[in-house]
Amino acid sequence: MSWKKFITGIAVGFAAAYALEQWRKQTVIPSDQALQIAKEAFKKSGNISGSWIQTNVDSFDKDGLSYQVYRGGITKTNNSETEAHEFIMDAYTGTIIETRKL
Repeated sequence: MSWKKFITGIAVGFAAAYALEQWRKQTVIPSDQALQIAKEAFKKSGNISGSWIQTNVDSFDKDGLSYQVYRGGITKTNNSETEAHEFIMDAYTGTIIETRKL
């Protein structure tokens, strides 16, 4: 195999990986997957007894930045106490941007 073909193959591979990563970043995760991510995050601090999420994407501004987000909530039990939390999650990355105890 010649070096020219080898380097061309590597370049094409990197370009395809970069294009795929850019496409993935622009795709909104499904709302059921977003809720599962939130449940996993909240599960670390107590048992989850209920959850909900809006299926439509909203705009949200925080600290001068604009996000496309899902809004949802988790009810959990911890030491016989029931707590409700609302969360706001980035619709593209699944990162929880903000939580609030209700």
